[in-house]
Amino acid sequence: MGKKRKHSESSELVAQPKKEDTAPERPTRTLLGWKDKSLVTDEVDDSNIGSPIFRNKEKVLVTCSRRISYRYRHLMLNLVSLLPHCKKDNKVESKETKGTTLNELVELKSCSSCLFFECRKQKDLYLWMAKCPNGPSVKILVSAVHTMEELKLTGNHLKGSRPLLTFSANFEKDAHWKLLKEMLLQIFEIPKDHRKAKPFHDHVFVFSIADDHIWFRNYQISTHHNEADKLPRGGLDKMTLIEVGPRFCLNRSVHDSA
Repeated sequence: MGKKRKHSESSELVAQPKKEDTAPERPTRTLLGWKDKSLVTDEVDDSNIGSPIFRNKEKVLVTCSRRISYRYRHLMLNLVSLLPHCKKDNKVESKETKGTTLNELVELKSCSSCLFFECRKQKDLYLWMAKCPNGPSVKILVSAVHTMEELKLTGNHLKGSRPLLTFSANFEKDAHWKLLKEMLLQIFEIPKDHRKAKPFHDHVFVFSIADDHIWFRNYQISTHHNEADKLPRGGLDKMTLIEVGPRFCLNRSVHDSA
């Protein structure tokens, strides 16, 4: 016969707390790595402590209609090379239901904006700029087209670098110019943390209004310095702009919004 266990020993065993079986909380994972909450210090108000940090996730779908001419196709390819955050798709049939088709393509490609080049009668080029799927959208006639291969300019900048966007003061006069400025800003501005974008600026997109037309130019920022004599911050007098291309003009007088 075994010896009986004392009542005091059994009570002590029962009184011992159980160990926690739950695993420790894992840190939150983001696109930039593991996020440690103790290292995040955001200077925001107490009411907005729980709000997430804004990150620009803009993606643009670039496509064209069938039977487009070679010059307009080269212009579209030039814009694709200038916008690393865009996605190129196959040609879309230019019919009455092209709006629904474009919305479906934008959703499939996980984009938020669309640039659609529509060629009519193989001579007129119309550019559709749209924020999908709820709008706004605008249709503008494109004229005075000159591609990079056609101009053969001396300017050159690194592919994938982020541009500086400049607008003339005329964009602040009327409401429709303000709307077009905001659409151009959201579509042509490259996100800072995009995986295909370089983390510096070496060229400028210039949008200027003259005779109720929007003129587009692309310039390289050139600085003449070496390692011994670096350019100080704010030394704009020593910077020069060299045009790279392409060139085109947007005629606002024939646009219609949807």
